[in-house]
Amino acid sequence: MKTRVFLGAFATLAVSASFLALAAPAMSAKDAKAAAVIKQNIEARYPDAKILSVQPSQYAGWYEVFTGDSVSYSNATGDLLFVGSVIDTRDKRNLTVERLDQLNGIDFATLPFDRAIKVVKGNGKRQVAVFSDPECPYCQQLEKELESVTDVTVYTFLFPIASLHPDAPARAEAVWCSADRAAAWKNWMVGRKPPEWKTCEGDPVAELVTLGEKLRITSTPTVFASSGKRFAGSMPAATLETFLNGGDATTATPTAARN
Repeated sequence: MKTRVFLGAFATLAVSASFLALAAPAMSAKDAKAAAVIKQNIEARYPDAKILSVQPSQYAGWYEVFTGDSVSYSNATGDLLFVGSVIDTRDKRNLTVERLDQLNGIDFATLPFDRAIKVVKGNGKRQVAVFSDPECPYCQQLEKELESVTDVTVYTFLFPIASLHPDAPARAEAVWCSADRAAAWKNWMVGRKPPEWKTCEGDPVAELVTLGEKLRITSTPTVFASSGKRFAGSMPAATLETFLNGGDATTATPTAARN
């Protein structure tokens, strides 16, 4: 399994109310200049770091550095970098995780649901989208956890990671081209009964891989609640229930295959 670790450090900072500042202001010319310097310096010193944005954080004097799968904090020059979580000690909220969720959120309604494998369980009232690789063991683990979850509509978007699983694209196409896609998916992911190898016109697998890349999906499974909040990795059924009901899934240990 390949994993990408940003700067390879972790720490937790507990802060009091006096440390918390107002919401980040609009980007000024001074902040824009600092952001450019921070990005340049950090990427020069850590070539593996791919910074998507730098902006003033809600903490006075610190800038938010967003890489897609992490939020870190830098001073105005990029010489000092804090990698870890900011905790509000008043209610023990992890503000860094909340901000990462916000930055990584999507507009759930804009997903191409006609290109997904749709399964309605119970009343189907809750909705969840899963980007899944048919050869990913963690995706198979999540499918088994989903077996005990009801009153949910599951949209599975086929997202094979060919660099990790060379057979995954063909397997995804075989599932999509099956007469009963939902049954073929379950039979393979839960029952380990492979679908018949076949292709068909109009299969969306390549299109969905492109979509996943635009959504910065770098691991499977990646799960989106109807709120747009994402979680990368498998999770126990109880945690999945919490996530579907609008809660936080960060107590789960992420298990995912990464490209």
